[in-house]
Amino acid sequence: MLTPLEIENKKFSKQMMNGYNVEEVDDFLDELTIEYERVYKENSELKIRSEEMEASITHYKNIEDTLQNTLVMAQKTSEDLKNVAKQQAEQIVLEAEGSAKKHAENLSQEILMKKRELEDMQKQFDVYKAKMESLLISQLELIKDMNKDI
Repeated sequence: MLTPLEIENKKFSKQMMNGYNVEEVDDFLDELTIEYERVYKENSELKIRSEEMEASITHYKNIEDTLQNTLVMAQKTSEDLKNVAKQQAEQIVLEAEGSAKKHAENLSQEILMKKRELEDMQKQFDVYKAKMESLLISQLELIKDMNKDI
């Protein structure tokens, strides 16, 4: 392959009357044309390849941007879901605590009612016992009185 320096430094032998040797100049121009065509084609191919690579780079940058946006969106969605789940968990805990307090209050009320019922029954029993004692005492007095009469 000819370099620009070789082209620049190319010297043709001079003929006496006509100047440069026409065959040498023609041969050099033919060689130069072939080399130039090859370099021109190679340059064109490299430009096309460079454009394709630039298009690929642009395509992959778009994919990268899309992936980054998707990742950011996924992270945001994950955070949102985590926050919603946390709020729901807190709400469930609050509802459970409220329900437990209400249930505890109901049980306390029921215990108080049962204690009152027990106290009432004890009072009724005491009254019944006192009546029975009184009845038994009066019966015993009656029997004693009957024994005195006999």
